[in-house]
Amino acid sequence: MRRYGSAVLLLLVGGAVLRISLFSELYLRYVQPALRPYLVISGGLLMLLGSVAAVRGMRQREEEEEPEGEPEEEDPDEDHDHGHGHGHAHAHGGPRIAWLLTLPALALLLFPPPALGSYSASREEAQRAAQGVGTFSALPAGNPLDISVAQYSSRAIYDTGHSLKGRTLRLTGFVTHGSHGTWYVTRLLVTCCAADATISKVEIHGDEADGAPQTDSWVTVTGVWIPKGKLGTDGAWPPVLKATTIKQVKEPADPYDKR
Repeated sequence: MRRYGSAVLLLLVGGAVLRISLFSELYLRYVQPALRPYLVISGGLLMLLGSVAAVRGMRQREEEEEPEGEPEEEDPDEDHDHGHGHGHAHAHGGPRIAWLLTLPALALLLFPPPALGSYSASREEAQRAAQGVGTFSALPAGNPLDISVAQYSSRAIYDTGHSLKGRTLRLTGFVTHGSHGTWYVTRLLVTCCAADATISKVEIHGDEADGAPQTDSWVTVTGVWIPKGKLGTDGAWPPVLKATTIKQVKEPADPYDKR
């Protein structure tokens, strides 16, 4: 079976990549939608390479099989050399522990990891100082207005034009908890893949905010902006929304935020 090790590993990894990118939208937990074609191509190439490796292994096995018939007599020296060469060939088969490499591929194939959630958000430091304050473009008309958590945070912290003032706004994200009973609507913003995720979160106030939802549950919160602190300073972080309605929702297929 050692000669088939690389083939099995390639097929498992290729199958896992195709499962999350071609046959489902699970890839959105890890990368941006624009990267889907590259995942599909990569998975297909891995499957092709695995198939080629499996075929080569089968041919090598057929070539190594001895034909039926009377074995030729060999002198002791030749027999010794043959045994040494035979053992040497097996030594190049690779250690059995290499099969442990199949475990991560099997895990991705059978049990894809979930999207980043509250644990990742709690470890991510807010990166705000480099943005500075200024005037933002006007928001679209309509109430309530659906707005991303990242957009709300940017406008609440940096917008000198106060474009959020007087608007009814609707945010969707997962729940994280702070100290003294505070809780937040949180989203992670991904530029390329989950490895570069940064956090945006909005603190929820108001009578509707009593009895915080469970951590990592998804909610849609409708409410109004409450100014906090001086624009562009740590005192403005995290921004606050006074909730009028809170509704639990299902996790979206693409769990990451957009600017």
